[in-house]
Amino acid sequence: MADRKLFALVSTLIGMSIILSYSLSTYTTLLFGVSEFHFVMRQSVFGLMSITVIWILAQLDPDKYLTPIGFLLFLGSASLMIAMPFLPESIVPAVGGAKRWIKVAGFSLAPVEFFKIGFVYFLAWSFSRKLGHHANMGLVNEFKRFFPYALVFVVAMFVIAFVQSDLGQVVVLGLTLLFMLMFAGSSFRFFFSILSAVLTFFIFFILTAEHRVLRIKSWWALAQNSVLELFPASIAEQLRVPTEVEPYQIGHSLNAIHNGGFFGTGIANGTFKLGFLSEVHTDFILAGVAEEFGFFGVFFVVFIFMWMLQRIFKVANRTDDDSIYLFSIGIGVLLSFAFLVNAYGISGITPIKGISVPFLSYGGSAILAASIGVGMVLMASKKADMDKRGKY
Repeated sequence: MADRKLFALVSTLIGMSIILSYSLSTYTTLLFGVSEFHFVMRQSVFGLMSITVIWILAQLDPDKYLTPIGFLLFLGSASLMIAMPFLPESIVPAVGGAKRWIKVAGFSLAPVEFFKIGFVYFLAWSFSRKLGHHANMGLVNEFKRFFPYALVFVVAMFVIAFVQSDLGQVVVLGLTLLFMLMFAGSSFRFFFSILSAVLTFFIFFILTAEHRVLRIKSWWALAQNSVLELFPASIAEQLRVPTEVEPYQIGHSLNAIHNGGFFGTGIANGTFKLGFLSEVHTDFILAGVAEEFGFFGVFFVVFIFMWMLQRIFKVANRTDDDSIYLFSIGIGVLLSFAFLVNAYGISGITPIKGISVPFLSYGGSAILAASIGVGMVLMASKKADMDKRGKY
């Protein structure tokens, strides 16, 4: 039997996203001249569709359907991502010079969201066959084994970072790949070698795009005062950037969080959503939650999210199937890093990456793709004995 608690927790988060898409989109509906129910209706459609997809996937036989669905997501979405630059603008419009969405029947589909789930399954399926757990094969042999995966990741990284100009997704995918490698049994030397290479590529991608350099400067303008006081004055002045590039979005986000206090201003009573934070129901939804529901509202969201992750990791810990073990860990890590990257961004700890909060932020592709991932974990959970003692 599939894990009912996991299904209930994800459904709770999706239900909250529907409520928040109405409460936090007040200014955006006026700005775009649409009905006040525009966003909540669309989110309701995708929310109910996502819950239905999770339930359907949970009923399927993992031995029969898990691998075909995983590879369909991986190969199908990868093919769409490669084809997108060559499709006409009527189907794939360029937004800010990047082609990230495919228009289908009035809705926008982001193939990269589905690629992430397929990529995790591909890694889990392949790692369970080639790497093996706790293998001691030497650093050189580990690099030889890893090379095909590195090639796939570099191609995906090029398409996502350069063609779609979406470095945030590359960061989340790269971190997920690293941690899946660790759980697949790679050595710590190999892990830190790959981490160094990923950081090098990350810096390269930042330096080759002016808008990313400006985003780093914008973030540093906010963070510099608390950091530079640790350095001698001569060095601090060299690292200081002009305050006029201070990121107003992060500033308003922090003010919204502060304005919420412990108990919040009350549902629909937030003020920073009224033009100060652009489309707060999407990437800045945690700031909106903090203002309207306060610290305890954010705590409740984090509690539900952590409980959901605990159920996902429990599936991994209760199965004897290596591919299911790695896939469940991969989905849990993928959702974890997406949440952390967003939370750190809106609080000014790291630069904003444009990553949505799984199951909470407005957006059909993100919520549907994440639901497919959880649905596949629920399907796989039927092969796990959730009542037995864990392996680790």
